[in-house]
Amino acid sequence: MRNTLQGFIRHAPMAASPQTGRWAGRKRLLAYCLAAALATPLAAAEVSVPAPASSAADEQAFVEALLAKMTLEEKLGQLNQPPGLGNDTGPKAMAGGEDQIRKGQIGSLLGTHGAALTCRLQRVAVEKSRLGIPLMYGYDVIHGYRTIFPVPLAEAASFDPAEVENAARVAAVEATAHGIHWTYAPMVDIARDPRWGRIVEGAGEDPYLGSAMAAARVRGFQGKDLAADDTMLATAKHFVAYGAAEGGRDYNIADISERTLRAVYLPPFKAAIDAGAQSVMAAFNEVGGVPMHANGGLIEDVLRKEWGFDGVLVSDYTGVAELMAHGIAADRTEAGVQSLRAGVDVDMVSRIYEKEMPAAVRAKKLPLAYVDESVRRVLRAKYRLGLFQDPYRYCDTAREKERTLTPEHRAAAREMARKSLVLLDNRNDTLPFSKDIRTLAVIGPLADLPAAMLGNWAGDGRAEDAITPLAGIRAAVGPQTKVLFAEGASIDDDDVSGFEKAVSIAREADAVVMFLGEHPDMSAEARNRTSLDLPGVQEKLALAVGEVGKPTAVVLLNGRPLSIGGVRESIPAIVEAWFPGVEGGPAIADVLFGDFNPAGKLPVTFPRNVGQVPIYYAHKNTGRPPKEDERYTSKYIDVPWTPLYSFGHGLSYTTFRYDKISVKQPKISLDGRQEVTVTVTNTGKRAGHEVVQLYVRDDVASVTRPVKQLRGFRRIHLEPGQTQAVSFTLTPDDLAFYGADMKRVVEPGTFTVFAGGNSVDNLEAKFSVTVP
Repeated sequence: MRNTLQGFIRHAPMAASPQTGRWAGRKRLLAYCLAAALATPLAAAEVSVPAPASSAADEQAFVEALLAKMTLEEKLGQLNQPPGLGNDTGPKAMAGGEDQIRKGQIGSLLGTHGAALTCRLQRVAVEKSRLGIPLMYGYDVIHGYRTIFPVPLAEAASFDPAEVENAARVAAVEATAHGIHWTYAPMVDIARDPRWGRIVEGAGEDPYLGSAMAAARVRGFQGKDLAADDTMLATAKHFVAYGAAEGGRDYNIADISERTLRAVYLPPFKAAIDAGAQSVMAAFNEVGGVPMHANGGLIEDVLRKEWGFDGVLVSDYTGVAELMAHGIAADRTEAGVQSLRAGVDVDMVSRIYEKEMPAAVRAKKLPLAYVDESVRRVLRAKYRLGLFQDPYRYCDTAREKERTLTPEHRAAAREMARKSLVLLDNRNDTLPFSKDIRTLAVIGPLADLPAAMLGNWAGDGRAEDAITPLAGIRAAVGPQTKVLFAEGASIDDDDVSGFEKAVSIAREADAVVMFLGEHPDMSAEARNRTSLDLPGVQEKLALAVGEVGKPTAVVLLNGRPLSIGGVRESIPAIVEAWFPGVEGGPAIADVLFGDFNPAGKLPVTFPRNVGQVPIYYAHKNTGRPPKEDERYTSKYIDVPWTPLYSFGHGLSYTTFRYDKISVKQPKISLDGRQEVTVTVTNTGKRAGHEVVQLYVRDDVASVTRPVKQLRGFRRIHLEPGQTQAVSFTLTPDDLAFYGADMKRVVEPGTFTVFAGGNSVDNLEAKFSVTVP
């Protein structure tokens, strides 16, 4: 029978088509089950193509049959993710070698990409290892793979989940064509401290908006069929409260209450899980004294038991080993034991699971059951990706070329960038400029810097792919327009020798546009700032040019809110462009010359200065709410307590009027729904989009509540003079909060709803929730 079984396996075809793949998969599954029953070892490459994903029962049977055949070392190998070729993150990279793959000591690789390379290593795993278990390739595809889209904070400014989902879909199409199965995105950390360098990677300060963006990105990365050849595992990271780092200092502790944790930081993760995210990454920080890489209370109890998450929990880079530096593990063995007990399935880079855990299990320091559970989750992920059906589905080099940096992808990047731009100020209708302008001065260190288009965490993006603002402007204007250019200053030094040329061309021009902000490496992991001012002498440059008196606009390129009060006082028009991606130049030109009417809204509050941090719209009232004319209230003596620009702020080249806000019912029950309607009219001369925002406040509750919370938004398009009634439905969940007993509750009483184009200028209406 053994000969019959081995012949059956050897002659099962590789899955060259869906039909042969399904037949091959069923034969492989039968082979696994028979081999397990007979305790028959299978030779290398004889079990390389098991069953395709189908029912949950098939999945479980397959995983259990394979698990039964694995040695302890092979099990721990599945949980080992060393950095591979192409990896450049983290301080200590040790490439995973082919010999380790052959021995079954590696389950996934970090940073390895490219169809040819990943396919070559996959063949080693499938055809030369004892069990033939395919590898998974993980990569940080954050805002695009080769076609780089705006940074995530910028995409959130679009308030357009459908567009954000499409951006993630394009990223997945390109990344999978290059052999990648697993992206470490989306980052869904709520961030209310702009000093923190990684604020650029998320959706800003609000959990409602953050949840919408988290779900959109998961849908985009994973698509409708996870086993398709253009989908990959999405990873919600960093679980949890990484954005609450004290002092805005990366990797620092997060000392927050359970109420804040559940109300602010957990919701986007829950939204990602509900959207089907198959992976979660642990955070570097601690919560309540327990580092997240050892926090079984949050990983096992909340994530898995409470929410039902059955996917893979991956460590961050060396996160398991860092339990020693945290001071809760004396050595590598203790660190590995604690992480596996907490439910951290995959050890990224530390290699503790591979090296120290075999002895720990044999010495009874760690029950084998913890290892088995983690291995089950890793095998399930590979099964759901279809890798057992066809481990070479991502190996097509022709497809790699066909799906990379296509015109369609660039067009999508341009549209995403246009929707991400926020018009902060436009006094005197300075913008848009006319394309017939005779002379335009382009000034600033970021006007012609391709890397500034890409931003940080730019996948496999390349500076040569990016179109700068200077190039975009030159392409947009006609031959009759003379475009003058001067850098004026560097990004972050004190040299003012370029001011003279900048001021000179400003005098010569009919209008001026300046490109100021940060170097992309200033807004990134481990790039935290104690100042939110423009770096170097850029503000001085802006003031010097502004004194010339020409119509002037400043375009900001940056990854965090900046305190630009001085620039705002001197320059009439300011556009927040963030780091806008490979098509950033054309997108910016579209807005500057009026080919696209900006409609972006700020997903994060801009402070007047760093001393206001943390500052966010959904604050509590306190017992002494701020009043400018009363001394003993919660405010400052040197600046107003209000922000420079509020959450949700963003102007247009047209104007919108809000009126006639109403609620459908004056009273609803505890489990009732409420419909809120507001009328919006385009009162200007241009067609434009507006993001209509709905906020809610529980007026009196058993625990203190924020002054308002976002509970809906709608992006609408109106022609000049057009009026539209926009309706939102509030559900019980929109009104609920964590009560004194830390259970979700809707309490009877009055609620205020607010509607408007930002979080400050709102119409109001009230309704009551009553007990029958």
